[in-house]
Amino acid sequence: MTDLFGIPKPLAPLAEAMRPQSLAEVVGQPHLLGPGKPLRLAFDSGKPHSMILWGPPGVGKTTLARLMANAFNAEFIALSAAFSGVKEIREAVQRAETVLAQSGRHTILFVDEVHRFNKGQQDAFLPFVEQGLFTFIGATTENPSFEVNSALLSRAAVYVLKSLNEDELGQLLARALDGPLAGLAFDASARERLIGLADGDARRLLNLLEIIQTAAGEDTHSIDGAFLDNALSRNLRRFDKGGDAFYDQISALHKSVRGSNPDAALYWMVRMLDGGADALYVGRRLVRMAMEDIGLADPRALRLALDACETYERLGSPEGELALAEAVLYLACAAKSNAVYVAYNEARAFIGQDKSRLVPEHLRNAPTKLMKELGYGREYRYAHDEPDAYAADEKYFPEGMPEMNWYRPVQRGLETKIAEKLAYLRELDSKAKKS
Repeated sequence: MTDLFGIPKPLAPLAEAMRPQSLAEVVGQPHLLGPGKPLRLAFDSGKPHSMILWGPPGVGKTTLARLMANAFNAEFIALSAAFSGVKEIREAVQRAETVLAQSGRHTILFVDEVHRFNKGQQDAFLPFVEQGLFTFIGATTENPSFEVNSALLSRAAVYVLKSLNEDELGQLLARALDGPLAGLAFDASARERLIGLADGDARRLLNLLEIIQTAAGEDTHSIDGAFLDNALSRNLRRFDKGGDAFYDQISALHKSVRGSNPDAALYWMVRMLDGGADALYVGRRLVRMAMEDIGLADPRALRLALDACETYERLGSPEGELALAEAVLYLACAAKSNAVYVAYNEARAFIGQDKSRLVPEHLRNAPTKLMKELGYGREYRYAHDEPDAYAADEKYFPEGMPEMNWYRPVQRGLETKIAEKLAYLRELDSKAKKS
């Protein structure tokens, strides 16, 4: 295909060629587009409002913005925050003013990856949103609570878009095979594998189909799993090193370990490694879990987590990953206690709001004669010289400060024995007070 001057026009990617032209063609997002749902009501009202569309890649954020412009007969201006700055924002404002003056038409300004704009750039939109010069629609894959400034966020509704499920991806695949890719056919296993590789992303599905179509050429035989393996390079699951997907998967790993589910913990760890996470970062998180969720219920957990990190540093991938797998399974199966974590946080909170208390004289160091003459270290009871190596009812807190009980062992693992030991010592304290 050529233009008026005989210059070949670039072929539109399949994802662009199949972009829905009406709301009825949109696949997915029934929680927003179903009857009586928020975005359906917005379309039906005929009155656009500013909004943030938050969701993973390939779920229809740009498509919905374009459809709104069509539905409201509005001028559509698109900016990508990855490639735009204040200059482009000013040009968009001037264009919106020109359209309004010349035709009376309203403008929808769509900003893709709005989280990439800094605070000053985001603030530049505010006066024009308030004046009603344009309706602002921002798209982001990041949590807008963190990435969009509060002033802009307060003027826009936030809609959360979800990844497409297998049935929805299947609908999209069938539509492509009935239309632009009518020459291709997939057997059941290849169809299932292709949908899995798409990972909830409609654009990825269509891009993969284009690759398969190119590899197949004129051959229209049924595509099987072996053909997919040859046509497609190794696929990485969705994993954003620093975005919501990153922290969501870390959270899932941590909670699976805490919940003592070794298989789920192993699944999330492998998902993270498969997606490109730094293996030593995963290892550091395992060390944190050993301290926060296991603690003294099983002190071996911390050493095992540290050993896994050291093993990975020495062996690298893939051998070192087996050590991380061993650690994550051990942590998930270990006895759980957050007593150390709770005690530390309570002590830290107390210190943060308490006054600076002096060290009692009997606990002070006395390396010089003067210090000894001042009474430093006097009347200190050396525990090893006492029965059971315990100075019953000795005072270790600052004078005037009540005895605190921050560390409370749980009745699990080694902490059961620790609790018994502390109870015995408290009994010795009580007897010493009475004597």
